[in-house]
Amino acid sequence: MKKEIWEWTKAIIIAVVLAFFLRSYVFATSIVEGTSMDPTLHNGERVIFNKAIYLLDEPSRGDIVIIQHPNKNYVKRVIGLPNETVEVRNGTLYIDGEKVDQSFLPPEQQSATSDFEPVEVPNQHYFVMGDNRDISKDSRNGLGFIHEDDIIGRSEIVIFPFDQITITR
Repeated sequence: MKKEIWEWTKAIIIAVVLAFFLRSYVFATSIVEGTSMDPTLHNGERVIFNKAIYLLDEPSRGDIVIIQHPNKNYVKRVIGLPNETVEVRNGTLYIDGEKVDQSFLPPEQQSATSDFEPVEVPNQHYFVMGDNRDISKDSRNGLGFIHEDDIIGRSEIVIFPFDQITITR
């Protein structure tokens, strides 16, 4: 009986240590607050994000990222990469003067983006926007350019509500 209790104790300790490691260094969850990522993500959805991905790689255009900010975390989409020039003219997104396909957005939302003058993304920074461009607090208005160290992960999957489980990439 003592041996069996010891085996169960070891298994539980290993499971707790493994869960702590995964939660601290590999995967975590975040709750989407507000409607700035509609129609891709909705208010109240819980997402699992990959914390380790950017230790090996850099964010790519289109990635949905979790941004660590002093007051709260934000969920936004990477639009502009370091040293690129981003602008919107007549509701169309341009990177370095080239029109960008935003297939992740419905056509009516693509053209609803308010125009803004060209801005150059500094080295080691990213330009992010919410998918619901009309109301999103993002690099255009409030968050500014996002330093690479403030991007703490990439959204991988919506896990709640259970009837809306989807991959977000």
